[in-house]
Amino acid sequence: MVMTTNTMHATTHTTTDTTTNAKAASPRLDFAKSAPKVFRALIGFDAAAREGIDPALVELIQIRASHLNRCAYCLHMHTNDARKAGESEDRLHLIPVWREARHFFTAREQAALALTEAVTLVADGGIPDDVYAEASAHFDDTELAHVVALVLTINTWNRIALSTGKKAGTDER
Repeated sequence: MVMTTNTMHATTHTTTDTTTNAKAASPRLDFAKSAPKVFRALIGFDAAAREGIDPALVELIQIRASHLNRCAYCLHMHTNDARKAGESEDRLHLIPVWREARHFFTAREQAALALTEAVTLVADGGIPDDVYAEASAHFDDTELAHVVALVLTINTWNRIALSTGKKAGTDER
């Protein structure tokens, strides 16, 4: 009798797990279709943020923030974009550990990466004065504002991709 109860419980549990997995596998909302005005505004913000920033630096910033936010969808997209733009495999692999591989990155890129980390992880202690000072030494006020705006946009895109269940490799834009 206990064996039957356990078997029935296991079957019920399996059914529940299948239902839960089916729900998790079902598509989530399509943000662009569900909030088109918000989506277009974000596209505009993103485009404005990029203005005047070297495209290679744009990708480094987006890749680093996507690493920190664990957004596989955006990480896949931006590493592919960086490759297409001529970024080296060595640098792409070393972005998460750029401090240990500084010789692969310019001082300007290092300042942008450090600021990207500080802004992305702002809840962990704000933006340290030394990080901000280093960034402001490498970027004029307009460039710095654009770098900060770019970090804000990629963090927003990461959160949209994660909350709507975007899958790495689909690169739906």
